[in-house]
Amino acid sequence: MKKLFAVLLAAVSIGSAAQEITGAGATFPAPVYAKWAADYNKATGAKINYQSVGSGAGIKQIEAKTVTFGASDMPLTDEKLKEAGLFQFPTVIGGVVPVVNIKGIKPGELKLTGALLGDIYLGKVTKWDDPAIKQLNPTVALPSDAIMVVRRADGSGTTFIWTNYLSKVNPEFKDKVGEGTAVNWPVGAGGKGNEGVSAFVSRLPNSIGYVEYAYVKQNKMTYAQVQNSAGTWVTPSDTAFKAAAAGATWSKTYFQVLTNQAGKESWPISGATFILVHLKPLKPEEVKTALKFFDWAYTSGDKSADDLDYVALPDSVKNQVRADWKRLGLN
Repeated sequence: MKKLFAVLLAAVSIGSAAQEITGAGATFPAPVYAKWAADYNKATGAKINYQSVGSGAGIKQIEAKTVTFGASDMPLTDEKLKEAGLFQFPTVIGGVVPVVNIKGIKPGELKLTGALLGDIYLGKVTKWDDPAIKQLNPTVALPSDAIMVVRRADGSGTTFIWTNYLSKVNPEFKDKVGEGTAVNWPVGAGGKGNEGVSAFVSRLPNSIGYVEYAYVKQNKMTYAQVQNSAGTWVTPSDTAFKAAAAGATWSKTYFQVLTNQAGKESWPISGATFILVHLKPLKPEEVKTALKFFDWAYTSGDKSADDLDYVALPDSVKNQVRADWKRLGLN
């Protein structure tokens, strides 16, 4: 009897283990992944542990096979995926937003172009009453205080989206800093994760930083309007993120970068966020569990994404991803 009980207990343990997996990476989608994981646990009993450690760490961990899935806001090229034996697919779309902490300035009151943001992060524009800022904001009471620049300290997909955009609109930024999950910043103090940058800017007077929009909303931060490629001053919103994603050609490749897109309504610093899994995983059952979770999120997670100010993928893209899972033998 004891032997039978031990066998049954071992079987239960194996089943439970298969229903508990870990992923790690981007802080950009962490709020929606946490909500999805909680709702999925209630619905199925399966436990999805997500470690919000930044895209750079997430890519390293999936490449090292220490997690079931990695997460990154910087899509990997098709060549890199093939080399690493990985498959990537998008989950939601969002936006990176410049946030400031200037006494008396209300959300959306300050206007900044991409070129000017690049000059601030190059250390060329150093005071809030600089003529270049005043020219765009003639009716805003700007202090003569120094601009306290805040950026990410860790490898970050949010940084990739931010620096990719600044490199497109500011040639000097492209030459001197460039794009990537981690760059050599000329100026600024670093915060870890979107959480760290949000906290840093919130407590540091006269600061500027960049965070994913969900963190702006959650922390009631003061954001700036940004001029897009059509010359329109745009406020960050799910509508503006959706407009930026309208031109994405997902049917060709999942390597889609959504910064500086055409369209009068497009938020210029938009991006999708991605999941990475191994094509030949060490534990196939765990990858199947992960894909079941994301399949559930595609079906039942749109409202949560919307509530947290992300944009759900079009059904056509979700169905394409599902078809690729089957074609590649990943579910």
